[in-house]
Amino acid sequence: MNALAKLLDLSREEKIERGLLYTPAEIAQQPATWESTFSLFQKHRAGLIEFLEAAGVADTAGPRPTVLLVGAGTSDYIGRSLVNVLRRLWRCQVIAVPSTTLLTHAEEFVIPGQRYIWISFSRSGDSPEGVAVLEKALSSPLDIQHVIVSCNARGRMINCVDGKKQAFPVVLDDSVNDRGLAMTSSFSNMVVFGQCLAHIHHTTQYESVLSRLVEAGTSFLPLAADAAAALAAESYSRVCFLGSGALEGVAAEARLKVLELTAGGILTMSESFLGLRHGPMAALDKNTLLVAFLSNDERVARYEIDLLREIAKKRLVKNQVVVGGHSKLPMDGFADRYLAPDIRIAVPDECRPPVDVIFGQLLGLFCSLHSQLTPDRPSPGGVISRVVEGVRVYA
Repeated sequence: MNALAKLLDLSREEKIERGLLYTPAEIAQQPATWESTFSLFQKHRAGLIEFLEAAGVADTAGPRPTVLLVGAGTSDYIGRSLVNVLRRLWRCQVIAVPSTTLLTHAEEFVIPGQRYIWISFSRSGDSPEGVAVLEKALSSPLDIQHVIVSCNARGRMINCVDGKKQAFPVVLDDSVNDRGLAMTSSFSNMVVFGQCLAHIHHTTQYESVLSRLVEAGTSFLPLAADAAAALAAESYSRVCFLGSGALEGVAAEARLKVLELTAGGILTMSESFLGLRHGPMAALDKNTLLVAFLSNDERVARYEIDLLREIAKKRLVKNQVVVGGHSKLPMDGFADRYLAPDIRIAVPDECRPPVDVIFGQLLGLFCSLHSQLTPDRPSPGGVISRVVEGVRVYA
C-alpha cells in the first residue's frame, strides 16, 4: 500500500484527530474529477462560444480583445499555468494579473476604448480582492466581458454577476470545492476548465489530451506519494521548485503548497530554470531540496539539464528531484530521483500542470505531517485561513 493509500485507509476518527479528513482525499480524487469537469464544460460550451465570439475572440476583421487571467494566490497560479495555451489557441494577448494587483493598480492594465475579457478564478468566490475588483469592473464604463470560474455556487463572485449580460459564470462540481485549507483539486480542476476554454474550438483534440492526463495522474499518484513521503522524512529546511513556461506556474503553486502546509516551517522558493542563475541560486544550500519540472520540449530541456548538471557539479543542494512527462534525453548525472508519469504519448508542457502539481501537493502534505501539523488546518495560530480575511477595500 502506497503512502497516500495508507492515509486514506485510516479510520474517520483518526483522520479527524490528525487533520487528514479532507486533504489526502482531495489530492487523490483529482484524475477522476478532471473528466467530470470536462463534461461540465461540454454542457456550457455552446453558450461560452456565443459569449466569447460576441466579446471578440473570433473577430477576424478587427483587433482581438486582451485577456486578463485574474486570481489571488493559488488562483493566480492557475492563470499563470494557462497563459501560454490560451495565447496560442485564441491568438490574442493573454496576461495573468493577480486580483491583489488589480485592486490597487487596475488603471495600469486597462485602456479606455479597447476590449477586454477577464477570466476570474476563485475556489470560494469570496476572496475580498477578487470580489472588489469584479464589482468595480462591472460598474465601470470600460468594455470588459467577464468569465467567472468558481467552485462555490454561493460565493459572492457568482452572486454579483447574476443577470449581468457582460458576465458568464461557471460553477464547478461541489466535490472540488476543497474543504481543506490548501487548494488541491480545486486548482487542477480550474486549470482543466481553463484548458477546455483554450480548446473551445478543438474539443476533440483536447479530449484525447485529457484522457492521457487522467491516465498519467492515476499512475503518478502512488509513485509521487511514496517519493514525497520519503523526502519529507529527510527534514529539509528549504525547497526550491523550478519550471519553464506553463510549468513555472506549477513551480509557484508547489512552492505555496509546501509553505502553507508547513505553516512556514520550511522556506520555499520558485523560479524559472534560466532565471535561477541570476541571483536566486544564492539561496540554495546543503539542506535544500531542489524539485525540477523538466520540459517535454527537447530544446527547452537541454537548457534545463545544463542548469541541473551545474548545480549537481557544484554540490549546492542536498537532493535533486526531477519530475517529467517524457524526454528522449539521457537522465543521468543531474538527478538523485526521477519521477515520470506514465504517458505513452507525451503531452505538451502547456497541458501538464494538472498532473505535475500533484507532486508538490503531496510533498506539502507529507512535510506537514513530518512537521507534526494537521494538514487540513496547518496554521496553528490562524495566520492564514481558507478564505482570506481582514482586507479593507478603499474606494
